[in-house]
Amino acid sequence: MEGNLFMIASITIAIFASFLFLRLSRKRKPNKISVKLPPGEKGLPLIGHSLKWYNAVSSSNPPSFVKEQVKRYGRIFTCNLFGRLAVVSADPAFNRYIMHNEGKLFQSSYPKSFRDLVGKHGVIVVHGEQQRKLHGISMKMMRLEKLNSNSNFLGELQRVMLQMLNSFRDGEVIVLQDVCRKVAINLMVNQLLGVSSESEINEMACLFSDFVDGCLSVPINLPGFAYHTAMKARELIIVKIKNKIEAWRHQTESASNFGVLGRLLEEESLPDEVVADFIINLLFAGNETTAKTMVFAVYFLTQCPNALEQLLDEHEKIRSTRNGDILAWEDYKAMTFTQCVIDETLRLGGIAIWLMREAKEDVQYYDYTIPRGVFVVPFLSAVHLDESIYSGALQFNPWRWMKEENREKRNWRTSPCFSPFGGGARHCPGAELAQLQIAFFLHHFVTKYTWMQLKDDRMSFFPSARLVNGLQLRVNKVAEAP
Repeated sequence: MEGNLFMIASITIAIFASFLFLRLSRKRKPNKISVKLPPGEKGLPLIGHSLKWYNAVSSSNPPSFVKEQVKRYGRIFTCNLFGRLAVVSADPAFNRYIMHNEGKLFQSSYPKSFRDLVGKHGVIVVHGEQQRKLHGISMKMMRLEKLNSNSNFLGELQRVMLQMLNSFRDGEVIVLQDVCRKVAINLMVNQLLGVSSESEINEMACLFSDFVDGCLSVPINLPGFAYHTAMKARELIIVKIKNKIEAWRHQTESASNFGVLGRLLEEESLPDEVVADFIINLLFAGNETTAKTMVFAVYFLTQCPNALEQLLDEHEKIRSTRNGDILAWEDYKAMTFTQCVIDETLRLGGIAIWLMREAKEDVQYYDYTIPRGVFVVPFLSAVHLDESIYSGALQFNPWRWMKEENREKRNWRTSPCFSPFGGGARHCPGAELAQLQIAFFLHHFVTKYTWMQLKDDRMSFFPSARLVNGLQLRVNKVAEAP
């Protein structure tokens, strides 16, 4: 059985690698000059190191391959990934240098399947002035102050969440990963498009599940392939977005029913296809970060009873000051230990474990030269799980963020050692919103339910971050105080 699985994985990677070689390689080749590349090796013919890479990122310890190479060659090394010469970095300073030179020395370099799905106008993949403009709009639209200027924002966010969480029966068995995916897409569709219909939410959740599964697939557009299914899902999502655009133009609904889309159409002058790709990018990024961090946080808390007890104590104190379920802004600001839990979850199980970049020109970094056109991979998770930076790096320890020595590391905007939301010109514009949503979800989940895990689980990060068994739980309602 194991031999068969290994053979299937080998064949899959061989196809994946050879296809990406054809699709990712550009006509322009790295300069044929004598340069000092970071040390490394070529690996197997055609496949290079892709199989080892796949085995690592499919595990609970995605930087394991990178750590092996770091022991041999140092924190910056050369290898062969997906048929391309690649420079991989587990060096915090160089990772930050790459992210902060976006558009100058480096640019994004994603597989065809990913580019096709997020769209040619997607803020995740566009370059240059277009990227700066769209990212700036994203930042403006997704700022918490902007969202919170709507007096109903926090209440509506929690009502959407509670609609799902209040539906569990006492003793019901749930797959929390599916629940969190549905909660997250519900939140994002409500905030971005103003949609709250349960049937529409369920349809969007199914479409986005297919969409995400195709993002790193082999781009074969034939029935039965993940790419084909994902592209069909994209088409249907785009239709729904464009229908909302038309409804806004003809004002067939109240202006408050259009969410961020309505503000975007009001405040910006963008073609419809750019608006559609803009919204689908925010839906994708927000859904992935929020949903996966929610389920990973509960997974880690389940394995660490002391952390769960302290978290629950914090939230019981907050709840005791409230009449009813809906929390206010000051309640969120009081969740100090909760923020430690979220940051530790992002460190161990961050969604953006590695980035895909390409050198725009010959880049000189200390003694090394990275030729133009070379694939460059800042491996963020290798820094997050580095024992020399974080003591007990593989252990869930939210208390580490309370220590004075980690205060500077914790600021993801400035720290080279903590980059759960990327950095530089491409950092996640919805980072603060995601943290708020996760904190409110944890509050409502831990104060309403106790649970028992029914099946062992583990993390995997390919083709996207997930728990392989989805975290199956039996949930029981907490008795209401008399």
